[in-house]
This record gives sequence, C-alpha cells and structure tokens, in this order.
Amino acid sequence: MPLIFYERVGHEGRRPSPFSWRIRYALAHKGIDFEVRPVRFADVETIRALSGQHFTPIIDDNGRVTHETWDIACYLEERFSDQPSLFNGTVGRGLSRFINIWSDVQLSPALRPVIYADFPAVLDVGDRAYFRATRERNLGMSLEEACADPAGKLLAFQRACSPLEHVLSAQRYVCGSTPAYADYVVFSVFQMARLGSRKEVVVQGSAIADWRSRMIALFGNLGDRYPGYPN
Repeated sequence: MPLIFYERVGHEGRRPSPFSWRIRYALAHKGIDFEVRPVRFADVETIRALSGQHFTPIIDDNGRVTHETWDIACYLEERFSDQPSLFNGTVGRGLSRFINIWSDVQLSPALRPVIYADFPAVLDVGDRAYFRATRERNLGMSLEEACADPAGKLLAFQRACSPLEHVLSAQRYVCGSTPAYADYVVFSVFQMARLGSRKEVVVQGSAIADWRSRMIALFGNLGDRYPGYPN
C-alpha cells in the first residue's frame, strides 16, 4: 500500500500550503510513491481525528501516522534510508533544522503581510471565512490592515531575504551544488507567494529569482504542476 499524504487543497485543486510543498519535494527527492488524500482548510475535525492535532500535511505509512513537516522529513530519511538523502548526514540535518526554524520564525512572518489579503481567493469558497477568522484572530486585525503599506511590507520581506541572496550568489542551491531539504523548506515560502497572491515578491534578475526557477523545474517541473492565483 502506498504512503498516504494528507494535504490541504484550495479552490479548483490549488495547493497553496507551503508546508505541503516541503513534503512534496521531499517525497520527490526520495522517489517515494504516495497517494494524496485532500482535505479542506476548514476540515479541522477530520485532521484532528487522523493525528490528534489540526495541522497538515500528515503522512500515513501503513498505519504509522506522522505530522509536522520536520518530523515527517526525519521519518522519511530514516524509513527510506536507501533512497537519496534529504540531509547528507548528521551535520546536514542539524543545519537543515536551523534553516527550517529560520524559515518559520523569520522568513514566513515577513511574507504574510505581503500576501495575506490575496490568499483567501485561492481557497475553497467554504474555507475562506475560516481562514480569515483564524488568521485575523492571530493577527489582532483584518487581513487588509495587516497588509497595509504594501511597498513597505514587500521591502521588509526582501530585506529578510538578504542572507539568502548572498548565499545563492555564491552557490546554486542553499545546500550547495545540489538541492536538498533546506532548499525545499525555503522554496516552500516562495511557492506560497507564487500560488497564493498576484504579487511578485522576488526581484527580477536576482540570485533568488534564478534559484527559484531552478527549484520550480526540479522533478519534472513539479513547482508548476498546480495552478496559481486566479485571474
């Protein structure tokens, strides 16, 4: 039985969740076959019944259920140890964990005020009120208020990307000459922007822009397999 991959799916099959993209790329890197079980953003009770918590993605490997992207990546690395490594050893795993945390606590929070007001349009109609209510409760303001001063918010995000630009000016991938899990984590943030907003958040001609194009093209153009923002 193939591994089962539960992910939140948006309007007309869109895949805007950055966390799902991390694991999609990890599965492709490992060459693992899987079956998708889509859930809506508002399907909290369904998700909780599967895993005891309300976040996705979730994987089910013949009854072994794992959630949280870092835990899933580590599980895939150990369970499929004969397949290409996501970390290339313990040092690489430690550095990848740092990139994972940096992406979650620095990069993603800087992106959300750039794109969040656009994001409900890529969700299923029945999920939009849930998304807005939960995010506005966390923000303490409306999505539109959080995204005020778009030029300033975009500049703040691009400044947060400065270390990444320096790294990618010196090497092709975050992990060096070839991509691995740290690349997939950082790329997931840019994929959220690509599929969740009409705004371009990357400077044309930058090292990040070139890297993003390479990342999109990996694994048979995986990054362009699902539609982006509705016109």
